[in-house]
Amino acid sequence: MLGLWSGLFIGLITEYYTSNENAPVQALARACEYGPAPNIIDGLALGYLSTVVPIFCLAITVLLSFQWAAMYGVALSAIGMLGALPIALTIDGYGPIADNAGGIAEMSNLEESVRGNTDDLDAAGNTTAAIGKGFAIGSACLVALALFGAFVTRVSVTVESLRAADPTITTTGDDVFSVNILEPFTFAGLLLGAMLPYWFSAMTMKAVGDAAQDMIKEIKRQIPAIQQGEKPDHEACIAISTDASLKKMIAPGALVIISPLLMGWLFGYQATNGILAGAIVSGIQIAFSASNSGGAWDNAKKYIEHGRKWKRETPVEGKSEFVNKHDDREIHAGAVVGDTVGDPLKDTSGPAINILIKLSAICSLVFGGFLAQYGGLVAGGITYSE
Repeated sequence: MLGLWSGLFIGLITEYYTSNENAPVQALARACEYGPAPNIIDGLALGYLSTVVPIFCLAITVLLSFQWAAMYGVALSAIGMLGALPIALTIDGYGPIADNAGGIAEMSNLEESVRGNTDDLDAAGNTTAAIGKGFAIGSACLVALALFGAFVTRVSVTVESLRAADPTITTTGDDVFSVNILEPFTFAGLLLGAMLPYWFSAMTMKAVGDAAQDMIKEIKRQIPAIQQGEKPDHEACIAISTDASLKKMIAPGALVIISPLLMGWLFGYQATNGILAGAIVSGIQIAFSASNSGGAWDNAKKYIEHGRKWKRETPVEGKSEFVNKHDDREIHAGAVVGDTVGDPLKDTSGPAINILIKLSAICSLVFGGFLAQYGGLVAGGITYSE
């Protein structure tokens, strides 16, 4: 029940911050009146602020679940939140369908009213996609925490079995199970783990930016030929996108898998404890923020494009009292800048962080026994009696 209710509140707060029917997105659209910079600043602030309620929900869920049923309760709360997965996946797919329908309408040269209708649907789709991402991020936090507990248990059981075979080992399973952040290797791993989502996000965002630049170069190369009557080469642009989506994800994927295992192998399972804890705590904040900022920027642009008017805060000579996209193209341009910044956040980095925290935890769990027995080349591994 805690998982279900937490998911509900996370979805509601996500809708509040990303729907263009609510005050935060409308304020974001009005910020474009002063240029793209205030739009970016307010959008970042909106994303940071949107993490507050979901984190409270997750913290309460973890506290009560652990109080009632220990780590098993935390795992059940994750299952409770994932119980809404069918509807979360359904509403997550709604946005791309509406967005592609708009693209088809535009490419088919249909009436402008058709594109307006698909834009209305796409604006709703941006909100539903953000809600789906909120469910995914919240459940990823709970699942990763349960996997983290399983990793600690796995290491504890391995240490106890090694201790039973070798009485000179002084480390006990209880020592392992009590994760201590004041232990230097654990704290160092905590710092590195908290840094991983930032490193990972930088790599994925850079990949999107580089691919976009390559595609713009290709489009500019084709423009003179198209103006002379040649057909555009769509396949070249598609190849740039697909190649980048495969090749540029190798490094982020390797970072997720190798980091906790390498740290554990060199500095012991304590360092892996820190890596996992830091990645979970830091990653969910970035994921919520990136997803909601991106969705809000996109819907702020839609709010202006739909001809929604608001009273101009600063009167401009020769223009009407109310802002509209036809007379105020610079305001629309500021919204487009925000949407361009938000796309890699909400569609690439934010959702991918869920995979970071879950995959790093499950890889550590799989190799937990190995790290307990052979880890700690630098730290000294398991301690023995003299």
